[in-house]
Amino acid sequence: MDFLTSVAILCLAALITGALCKKIKLPTLVGMLLTGIVCGPYVLNLISPSLTQISPDLRQFALVVILMRAGLSLDLNNLKKNGVSAVLLCFVPACAEIAAYICIAPLLLGLNIHDSALLGCVMAAVSPAVIVPRMLLLKDLGYGADKGVPDMLMTGASADDVFVIVLFTSF
Repeated sequence: MDFLTSVAILCLAALITGALCKKIKLPTLVGMLLTGIVCGPYVLNLISPSLTQISPDLRQFALVVILMRAGLSLDLNNLKKNGVSAVLLCFVPACAEIAAYICIAPLLLGLNIHDSALLGCVMAAVSPAVIVPRMLLLKDLGYGADKGVPDMLMTGASADDVFVIVLFTSF
């Protein structure tokens, strides 16, 4: 299948499954992930091999878009007001997630410590993709905006992702 056709099929299917998931009160990201799995090379193989070759670049681009979206909607005054909490949200959740995977993955999955830490980094890096859209929605609806909660959580998730990427490259 040709490259542009693969991209068109993938985008349309992702939008449709994302909308279906939204109707049943699931994050649209779940539908999009399911689309990628089903259309991918292991199920229906509807994706061009040239598209799978540039997949790492597309993932980096998606991360940049998510982090830019979070950064452009931040209010600096709220961040100054909640500085210590925002800094703690940058490191504590990621360290807790990675430590949990290091403790539990060897028991449940039979992984060694190194692979468990790597799995923890991968799972911790997913958080901005889920948190940023939800916090933007809460901010638009006005929930917690007076105390800067959405800004604080988006800042923490974004910095947490950078922290996890640095750890991931070290593992």
